[in-house]
Amino acid sequence: MPVRRHLIAALSLAGIAALAGYAYYAHRSVGTVPSAPGAKAAAGAKGGATQGPAEVETTTVVAEAIADDVSAVGTLRSNESVVLRPEVAGRIETIRFREGSPVRRGDVLVDFDAAVQRAEVQQAKANLALAQANFGRTEDLFNRKFLSQSARDEAASRLEVARANMALAEARLDKMRIRAPFAGIVGIRNVSVGDYVKEGENLVNLEDIATLKVDFRLPEIYLAQIRPGQKLELASDAVEGGRFAAVVSAIDPLVDEQGRAVVMRASLQNEGLRLRPGMFARVRLILQERANVAVVPEEALVPAPGDVQFVYRVVDGKAQRVEVKTGVRRGTRVEIVKGVQAGDVIVTAGQQKLRDGAAVKLVGAGEAPVAPAAGTAKPAS
Repeated sequence: MPVRRHLIAALSLAGIAALAGYAYYAHRSVGTVPSAPGAKAAAGAKGGATQGPAEVETTTVVAEAIADDVSAVGTLRSNESVVLRPEVAGRIETIRFREGSPVRRGDVLVDFDAAVQRAEVQQAKANLALAQANFGRTEDLFNRKFLSQSARDEAASRLEVARANMALAEARLDKMRIRAPFAGIVGIRNVSVGDYVKEGENLVNLEDIATLKVDFRLPEIYLAQIRPGQKLELASDAVEGGRFAAVVSAIDPLVDEQGRAVVMRASLQNEGLRLRPGMFARVRLILQERANVAVVPEEALVPAPGDVQFVYRVVDGKAQRVEVKTGVRRGTRVEIVKGVQAGDVIVTAGQQKLRDGAAVKLVGAGEAPVAPAAGTAKPAS
């Protein structure tokens, strides 16, 4: 019985091995049988297994003018700003302006009680008239040889003193009036008629806002690139959608050692008085403008490991993978420093289906004539 069992087991193992070997060779022979001519075409016709050109969207690289710029934040200031203060103490007699209204240069804004000063002017006028009369008589007598030269000189001196006293009285009277030193808009006054104010006390502010200044700071690394006369664009959160053009008017020669920044000032016309001093402003300073810069949509760029980017350029109906070096970005458009040039046709959609040298079919809105080989493209006009 044990011998019979061993025999049955051995026969079973031999049969299994024979079946496995047959299956292996049968499968191998089927996989290596050459297909008949046209078999692949027939199979493709039936099952659609054949892969044609990849459908992609393209665009043409264009040449544009690009401005190199830097952004900063600043504060708007009046072109001219002053707080009016009296030079002498006195009581306010008249206020001749309306708060928030425009005034012209030289307009009288505040009158102080000047009764004493007017009396001093009248006294000085009388003294001057008397001195002029005395000098006239002295001059006549001197010409007729009745008076000496010293008497004539004394009369002339008294006349000059009277004239000086007259000028002093008039100057004191004039200081009892506060005038606008320049054209602008008066602010909110801090005094009323009848108030007694001391010298140097604040009365009202006067602002020239027809032209505004904007002060801002830039890091010192831009010192070699900035200069007076450069253009900048200004925007404020308080004026929705408003863009204002300004020009750099001055650069502080002293670099702030705390922040290592350069203080700059620009001026702009405040049309419609939409901007006001003290407002926060966003500044975009244009350092330089470059023409004929190759620009592509950002969706055309394909990232690769190692901080590398490339695009697919279409040449003779095939995709050509080109590594590119990018520059500045403007919204959804990117400057191409190296790799492609204006006039090249590049893929903007469908890159995931492509490989270098793959055939492509242009579809969609990006359809364009196939670009010539690299090096023969001409910049777009």
